[in-house]
Amino acid sequence: MMRAWILPMLLVLCGSAVAAGLIFKGNFGTAAALQLAFLTLAGVNSPLIFPRSIGAREAQRRSVVDGRPVVFWRPGCKYCVRLRIRLGRSARQLYWVDIWRDPTGAAAVRAANDGNETVPTVVVAGQPHTNPAPEWVREQLSPCT
Repeated sequence: MMRAWILPMLLVLCGSAVAAGLIFKGNFGTAAALQLAFLTLAGVNSPLIFPRSIGAREAQRRSVVDGRPVVFWRPGCKYCVRLRIRLGRSARQLYWVDIWRDPTGAAAVRAANDGNETVPTVVVAGQPHTNPAPEWVREQLSPCT
């Protein structure tokens, strides 16, 4: 669980250190812009931008009941961030499983991807799809959800 926060924390700390150095040199504007850039990168790589993760077994159980796709992801994955951002508010209609927090989810991803933990892996109707286009994922949502 702590592993998900390492990259965002490092980005904030590094950005703060670089900004402090620039402030000491009198480059206040550059320091502020750089700190903002590092904070943005930290935010994008934070697990907070994703809907609350649930366990793989629970996600698969719910998906069988209501047909919603299951997204296996991990913090720091630029393709997962791309999918999440491009889905917008409809991302909350999917079931999200953080494979770094759920060993069952990681095993499901490895089984679908020749032993690799390639994410995002989206499971629709029991069929895995590795790194699908966000538009395709949106099309898999039923209009009534």
